[in-house]
Amino acid sequence: MNYPFWDVGIGYGWLMAIISVLHVFVSHFAIGGGLYLVLTERLARKANDTARLLYLEKLSKFFVLVTLVFGALSGVGIWFIIGLLNPAATELLIHNFVWGWAIEWTFFVIEIASAILYYYGWKTMSAKNHMILGWIYFVAAWLSLVVINGILAFMLTPGDWLTTGEMWDGFFNATYWPSLFFRTGVCILLAGLYTLLVASRLTNDASKQKLIRYNATWGVVGLAVMAPTFYWYWKAIPADLIATAMQTMATPIRAIETSYWLAGILAAILIVFGIFLTRFYHLAVAILAMLIGLFGFGEFEWFRESIRKPWVVSGYVYAHGLEVAHASDYQADGLLPHMAYRTGNDGLDLFNRACRTCHTIDGYKPMAPIFNGTDPAFIASVVRGTDLLKGNMPSWMGTTEESEKLGLYIHSQIDQRPMSEQYRLADVALGRRVFDSRCGICHQFGGPSDKTVSLTGLSVDDYNNLLDMAADLGEGMPPFTADSTDRAALIQFFQTIGKGETNATPGL
Repeated sequence: MNYPFWDVGIGYGWLMAIISVLHVFVSHFAIGGGLYLVLTERLARKANDTARLLYLEKLSKFFVLVTLVFGALSGVGIWFIIGLLNPAATELLIHNFVWGWAIEWTFFVIEIASAILYYYGWKTMSAKNHMILGWIYFVAAWLSLVVINGILAFMLTPGDWLTTGEMWDGFFNATYWPSLFFRTGVCILLAGLYTLLVASRLTNDASKQKLIRYNATWGVVGLAVMAPTFYWYWKAIPADLIATAMQTMATPIRAIETSYWLAGILAAILIVFGIFLTRFYHLAVAILAMLIGLFGFGEFEWFRESIRKPWVVSGYVYAHGLEVAHASDYQADGLLPHMAYRTGNDGLDLFNRACRTCHTIDGYKPMAPIFNGTDPAFIASVVRGTDLLKGNMPSWMGTTEESEKLGLYIHSQIDQRPMSEQYRLADVALGRRVFDSRCGICHQFGGPSDKTVSLTGLSVDDYNNLLDMAADLGEGMPPFTADSTDRAALIQFFQTIGKGETNATPGL
C-alpha cells in the first residue's frame, strides 16, 4: 500500500487478459516460428526447393513484423499494466529476479538483432551463415522462455523460496519443468497455426497443399507435446490448490475444461483439413483455427492465473497486494494507517485496497448482484468473513470499524430497494433470492458447506429460531438482518428444501 491506487474502468482481470493473452499468443509464435523457419529452410535447401525458399523469405517478413513490432510493444504494455495494477507484486518480481530479467532481456536483444539480420540476409548472406543466424535466433528465443517460465511458475509454486529467499529456489520450482515443456509444445503448435494462416492465402495448387500438410503437422506435433506435459503440469500443482479449486472455484476449472474442448476441436481441424482435405484449408478455416488457438491458450492462462487465487505469489502476497508478513500489523493497526495515498473517503479507499483488484460494483466479478437489497451490517459481516466465502478469498486484514466503513460504502453503491421490489418476486421465489444473497455465498446445495440435511423438515418456529441465532451458528456467520418480508420468504423457501426447489439464481 505504498503506491497510489489505479482505478480502471474495467476489471483488472479483463485488462490483464486482453493484453497478456494477445502477447503470449505472439511471443510463443516468436519461438516456434523461429524453429519453423530455420528447420524448413534447411529442408528446402537440401531439396533445392526454390519455391519453398521464396515462401520462407516472404514468411520471414510477416514473422518479423508480428513478433518484433506487436510482440515487443505488447510486452512493454504488460510491464506498464502490472506495474500499475499490482506495484507491490511487480516490485517483488523485479527485486527477486533482477538477474533473471537481465538475462532474459539480453536474450531478447539477441533475438531482435538476429531476426532483423535473418530477414535482410536472404539475398546477401551465404546459405550456411543464414541458417547459423536462424539457429542463433531460435536458441536465444527459447532461452528467453527458459528464463521467463521460471518467474511465471514461481508465482504459482514458489517452493522453498518462501523459507530461504534464494532466487534459484524460487526459479526451479515444482511446476518449472512441466511448464517449460508444455509451453514449448505451445510454441510448436502456434508455428503451425500462423504458417497455415499465411499458406492459406497462396494459390491453391499441389505445392500449396503440400505446404498445408507440412504446416498442419507442426500443429499436430505441438498438440501432441502439450497433452502429456499439461498432465505433468497438473500433477505438479500442489494437491491442496487443486482440491480447493475443484470444490469452490468455478473459474479455473471451467477455464481448463474449455481449453480441453478447444484443443480437441483444433486437433480435428488440423487433421481433417490440414492433413487429409488440404485443398479445403482456405483462409476462413485458417482464421477459425487461429481463433480457437487464441481462446484455447487464453483459457489455459486464465486457469494458471485463477488457480493460485487468492494469491498473486502463493503464500507470500495476496492478489490485492497485501503481504502475509505484514498481516499482523494490518490487523493491529487497521489498513487505513498503512495507506500512503488516501482519497479522503475511507470507504472508497478500503474498497479499492481490499476488493477492487478482483471485483467491481457492477462490472467484472460484480458485488451488486450479491448485495443488492441487503444492508450495511450484513455486508460488513461478510467482509469480515471473506476467507469463508466460495471462491477462495483472502481473509479480512482490517479492523472491525474498517469493515463497517467498507460495508457502508458498498451499500451506498448498490440498489438499496427491497429485493421484492427490485426483482418483482414473492414467496418461495423471493426466498430463493434471499437465500442466494445471504446464505448462498458460503452454502451451496450439493456443493461446499451444503446445509440441506440441517434445513430439511423443520417447523416455522425452528427456522425463525435458526435465523435469530444465525451469528452464533458458526465462525464467520453473519446475523440475519433482513426485513420481515425477506425473512418470511426465506422460511417459505426453506420449507421447499428437498423438494426440487434448490437451483441457484443465475449469476450468483
